[in-house]
Amino acid sequence: MDGLDWNAALAALAWQVDLGATEAILDAPVNRYELGDAQPVPKAAAAAAVAATAALDPVAAADPVEEARRAAAAAPTLEALREAMAAYDHCDLKRGARNTVFCDGNPAARLMLIGEAPGREEDAAGRPFVGRAGQLLDRMFAAIGLARTSPDPASALYITNVMPWRPPQNRDPSAEEVAMMTPFLARHVELAAPDLIVVTGNTACAALLGRTGITRLRGRWAEAWGRPVMPMCHPAYLLRNPEAKREAWADLLEVKARLAR
Repeated sequence: MDGLDWNAALAALAWQVDLGATEAILDAPVNRYELGDAQPVPKAAAAAAVAATAALDPVAAADPVEEARRAAAAAPTLEALREAMAAYDHCDLKRGARNTVFCDGNPAARLMLIGEAPGREEDAAGRPFVGRAGQLLDRMFAAIGLARTSPDPASALYITNVMPWRPPQNRDPSAEEVAMMTPFLARHVELAAPDLIVVTGNTACAALLGRTGITRLRGRWAEAWGRPVMPMCHPAYLLRNPEAKREAWADLLEVKARLAR
């Protein structure tokens, strides 16, 4: 690369090592002096390197989304789905998480709420929505007579997330990470069989509706996987923007009216 000094090159190499690129080798040695600066790596050598990598690391060579579809489809129960998700090794978020955050509440509930990803408190507890945002969420749904602790499906709440593992520094999950976990989420909805779904935040909207822009989507009924879906702002957003709580209350009333039908 033109203009790349020794220190910058060393920093770039260290960055690649942090990403896991620890061995810069092909199946056969390549003499760069003979190739010249403008010559690409021979296609045969590159193909051999890919084949060798696949043979040594079949997990990395597999299609992660297709693997997720197969694992999710094979799960006959929620507990089996939890185990399949915990055993899924294609998502790197798992390596930095303390717990697989699967669900909380009553799986027989008529309403299933889907959030985005665990935060620090959720990762530590192994349950979704247990921090400040979760406490606000509990108060919000208690206002329309629903609780995750209720044994009665008519007044119960069932909660999960798109991502079962906490992203570093609570960053947004990438599109690739969401795509890997969406088959598990679809199977989760199928097994829980709620009457309706509430999604909170852009990540959940992207997974179920294929769209983002929660401030535009909120309050408008949509449909995903054969069930009505109400997008709402995430409780964490409401903590940062208290003026949006009025709109959230209107959304909750819509949910309550839909459940009363």
